[in-house]
Amino acid sequence: MLRQEKADAIGRILDELYPETPIPLHHDDSYTLLIGVLLSAQSTDKKVNEITPLLFARANNPAAMIQLSVEEIRAIIKPVGLSPRKSKAIWELSHILLDKHGGEVPADFAALEALPGVGHKTASVVMNQAFGVPAFAVDTHIHRLAYRWTLSTGKNVEKTERDLKKVFPKALWGKRHLQIIFYGREHCPARRHDPSVCRICRQYGRKSLF
Repeated sequence: MLRQEKADAIGRILDELYPETPIPLHHDDSYTLLIGVLLSAQSTDKKVNEITPLLFARANNPAAMIQLSVEEIRAIIKPVGLSPRKSKAIWELSHILLDKHGGEVPADFAALEALPGVGHKTASVVMNQAFGVPAFAVDTHIHRLAYRWTLSTGKNVEKTERDLKKVFPKALWGKRHLQIIFYGREHCPARRHDPSVCRICRQYGRKSLF
């Protein structure tokens, strides 16, 4: 089966299972989404959603955030992991948003990726979910699943992003990103995965999985 045919078939399965794709990180605007995505690195959406209400009760905008010290931010976000680096990034990027962007999150890839703690994946999520700009955010989970399903060679996340953008319609990039995440959590986990009972792996997965 050609890669495009496989992607189309996988897309139909994902649409059947996940016709609606709610954004898993709780947020009120582009700033709180940006902070939530930054915090989710090497953590879980569930844990981030437990912590952000505490953080946003203290500061839910850049002007309020810089009134907190890095140590105060770190104390609140400690449960999500990597708190020294993330707290410093949150404090610094809040200053930059005020100094360079009028306190607003820029709807621009380059400007977002120039912010501390914001890589291409985070920028892609914010651009798509906050501003509706087509983007296919590829994290380690999507990278793993794209390789398992032979939609990409798995050499690196950059290559995986290019491969997925080729086989899925541009208008659906954001939706496919979320659908793949949801499917991976429920049916195709990294560990203790039985490909024989995974609908996508059983039909389209790499033979080496079995």
